[in-house]
Amino acid sequence: MNEYTLVIAVANAATLLTGGAVATLAFKAFRRTGSRALRAVATGFAFIVVGSVFGGVAHLLGGNVALGVAIQSSFVAGGFAILLYSLYVETTTAQTFTASSSR
Repeated sequence: MNEYTLVIAVANAATLLTGGAVATLAFKAFRRTGSRALRAVATGFAFIVVGSVFGGVAHLLGGNVALGVAIQSSFVAGGFAILLYSLYVETTTAQTFTASSSR
């Protein structure tokens, strides 16, 4: 353990909580709408969160900061690739109806 262990643990916990919340909300929105883009958003954020947890575990249990950073960085890159895909995936177009008032 080194002087950065507490900072790494707190940052990974914050990533787990906030990223997990975003992934959960995106997944709920996907289930409600069936949008493939939202499914990809949920998957991308979940991928980033999992990488943060794995990187933190590698650092805390293995004592190897470089391995933890390598794992976390790889998962973050993969998660961002999935998020990028979510911006390009076809979405179904919803039709919007406006009620006109007759006077």
